[in-house]
Amino acid sequence: MGNDTKNRPDMAAECQIDAGLSGSATADCMIPLERYRVFIEDIGDGFYETNIKGDFIFFNDALCRIFGYPPEEVQGRNYAEFMDPDHTAAAFSDFNAIFKTGIQSSDIVWQIRRKDGETRILAISASLIINAAGRRTGFRGVARDVTDKHRAQQELEKSRQRAEEQYRASRRAELKYRNFLNFLPVPVFVFNMDSTVSYLNPAFEKVFGWTLSELKGKRIPFVPDDLKAETRRGVKKFFKEKKLENFETRRLTKDGRLLDIILDGALFYDEAGNPAGQVIMLRDITRERRLDRSNQTLLRISKALHKLRTLDERLKYITREIKQLVGAAGASVILLDEEKQEFFFRVTAYDDQATGKRMREIRFPASKGVAGAVYQSGEPLIVPDTSESEFFFKTVDGEANFETKSMVDVPLWQEDRMIGVLCAVNKKHGTFDQTDVEMLTTIAGMVAMPIENARINDELKRSYDEVTTFNRAKERVIHHLSHELKTPVSVLAAAFELIRKRCLRSESGAGIIRILDRAQRNLGRILDMQYQTEDIIKQRDYTAHQLLSTLLDACEDELSVLLLEAQDEGRTLESVRRKVDELFGPRKATAEQIVLGSYVEGALADLAPHFAHRACDIATTIQSDATILIPPDVLRKIVTGLVRNAIEYTPDGGQLEVTVRDSQTGVLLEVRDTGTGITADNQRLLFENYFTPPETMHYSSKKPFDFNAGGKGFDLLRMKIFSERYGFDLALTSQRCPYLEDTDSLCPGNTDGCAHCRPESGCRESGGTTVRVLFSRYAEY
Repeated sequence: MGNDTKNRPDMAAECQIDAGLSGSATADCMIPLERYRVFIEDIGDGFYETNIKGDFIFFNDALCRIFGYPPEEVQGRNYAEFMDPDHTAAAFSDFNAIFKTGIQSSDIVWQIRRKDGETRILAISASLIINAAGRRTGFRGVARDVTDKHRAQQELEKSRQRAEEQYRASRRAELKYRNFLNFLPVPVFVFNMDSTVSYLNPAFEKVFGWTLSELKGKRIPFVPDDLKAETRRGVKKFFKEKKLENFETRRLTKDGRLLDIILDGALFYDEAGNPAGQVIMLRDITRERRLDRSNQTLLRISKALHKLRTLDERLKYITREIKQLVGAAGASVILLDEEKQEFFFRVTAYDDQATGKRMREIRFPASKGVAGAVYQSGEPLIVPDTSESEFFFKTVDGEANFETKSMVDVPLWQEDRMIGVLCAVNKKHGTFDQTDVEMLTTIAGMVAMPIENARINDELKRSYDEVTTFNRAKERVIHHLSHELKTPVSVLAAAFELIRKRCLRSESGAGIIRILDRAQRNLGRILDMQYQTEDIIKQRDYTAHQLLSTLLDACEDELSVLLLEAQDEGRTLESVRRKVDELFGPRKATAEQIVLGSYVEGALADLAPHFAHRACDIATTIQSDATILIPPDVLRKIVTGLVRNAIEYTPDGGQLEVTVRDSQTGVLLEVRDTGTGITADNQRLLFENYFTPPETMHYSSKKPFDFNAGGKGFDLLRMKIFSERYGFDLALTSQRCPYLEDTDSLCPGNTDGCAHCRPESGCRESGGTTVRVLFSRYAEY
């Protein structure tokens, strides 16, 4: 503020301060006012006093520097003149609250505009000035420019140096210095040269818990054991450099809490120029560091969860992060078994791994323990001392052989349903507090859905494994039934054939022959189903053939004598042997080189007599002479199955197109019909199940190739299995006839009898199915 008193209309206020201080000071700490004034003027932060209207009546040079105005342009002006109109109301509200309550405030934030137009952010502390008569006459406080932290620290250091240089000039500055420290919102203490306490400000008592009377002349016991070596190195550096800046460390409070702090300090000197003590300022950054650690933890968890698929992997990662974040001896995710109404420890993370393992075997009722209280209330719960908690459930500790001293539980919510609890036990430094609850609650909100998704995924996997097991059992049953069905059906077929031959020699057997033909046709269908089943499950058994062949060899002479009476011996015996081979013998599936186009033409010619009674137009287009490698029996089943299915689902008057042509990746066999088509839902099931496209009530067992003859449902499934076995691709596209979308609608089986078909196109524009089979050329094998 300068030394020119004519520019100092604030001297009266200064005298009032001096008078007030002198009245409360002890005889041994009276210090000249001049030294106090010099100290106030030279500190790095802005010191100010205003009248009750907010006009500046006393201030130091630091305040002028912060505001960017000379003293004469600050003196007498209202604080609102240095602020934008948008921020004036907030500042007025803060001071008005102090005026009404009389409570000191140290967390006021101002935004001012300097003379050069630059905007600055200030941290303000303020308290009421009360005169001897008890009247509120104004405000006094400290303004700190936090816009440029580094510059503020430099100014503070300069202020300290100036204070040390001026210390020898006046001892009165010490009293005013101490009085000023009482206004600082950050902890400050003064050490003697032997590191014993000579002064603590109220902020130190508030943050760390010790009072000046408890520590005066003693050392502060707040250095953690693991930081003592670091502290000794820091002290040596401090005495060497005469100052300490931005030294980040940790210190204990009286109640055992561990705080993250930043230290700034300097030496001060006596009149002889010798070091007389240390002034240390501490800033508590515990909350800032916790938030930083919490944010880093959340970031790591968010990056890791999508990489961890199983529930146990996710829970293991989450518990490790929680344990590290809150500094606990153990952490766990306690899940809720809703069906049994029990809590259980799925995954835990403890310093003692054996304890964690024992925990994972424990279940307890959902109404018990701290977790039960959280489940009932839906709110987090801190238990600082389990021995005094009504909720603590000792049985869990007993089963785990562990001692829980303190704990915190927060709920895991999935929408409006609680699925479990996040739990941390035995905080290593201090006790669990609201900050721990906030961090765990944030984590719980992030991980609840991934935990639930992983649990559902695990359940689906178990269900899938069960279905797979049941499917294997089903295949074994099908194979067994197929094998058991084969022998009696074959015997019946042979018996019917013998009876038929006898009837042919009888003039009255014509009617019986028709009955036998029908029976043989249906027995053939059953036997064909058995062969198709064997192809699908690929587990063939030829014990029947071996047994019958052995019996035939053993009884060859006896059979020859019996048959000799009716027929020629050689032909009959050989015929029986061929029949046994045909019915029960193994079917070889040796791959051969086959010209697909020629084979398809021949197969269609062989099949033509079987569907000669149908009025379907079949167009054949062969545009390839490429060779493929496949067993002929397999190719016959493929071609026969495709053509038969196409004809059976195409009404008379419809069209079939069979095409063989080259493609870029092989040889394509395409069978297209203009039949009834297949619904989208049924298309998804065709290649995966024993499934027939039409509804069961819409077909009956008829002759093969009849319209809606009723498929056995194996053809396409068997082709799908063949495709995987012999390396060809199978694809189906179909459009259901729009007039048959209603499953109760029936196709009349003839385009002439359909009211929706047009004479010129029939039903070719209504629906149809196309099946494409892509084989690799022989050269590509």
